[in-house]
Amino acid sequence: MKKQIAISDAESQVMEVLWQSAAAMPAEDVVAALAPEQDWQEATVKTLLNRLLKKGAVSARKDGRRYLYSPVLKREQWLTTESVGMVERLFGGRIAPLVAHFGKQQKLTKEDLDELTRLVKEMRDGD
Repeated sequence: MKKQIAISDAESQVMEVLWQSAAAMPAEDVVAALAPEQDWQEATVKTLLNRLLKKGAVSARKDGRRYLYSPVLKREQWLTTESVGMVERLFGGRIAPLVAHFGKQQKLTKEDLDELTRLVKEMRDGD
């Protein structure tokens, strides 16, 4: 079983930038990619990258006087860990109460309901 890596909300924003990039990135490019959403200084981003490096979520390789960062933690792996944890904490590990909650809050569109219906049908047909 793979080791679970816990990352903060701020760290997840840095990871999203790295996941979207096809190549390793220097810290200044991560800062530029985050600029429309966050007004973080380069030092802040470097701190977050160093935390992620220590956790094993990213790797870094030296490129001249700078480091290039790449994700080690796969986005799908992180999503699974986060979603399972949320469902466990908030809904006792059950999906139906989660869906019911969103339904009661009118957060499900007709398209969402159609997709859920299709997914349930596919799961049932797979048995």
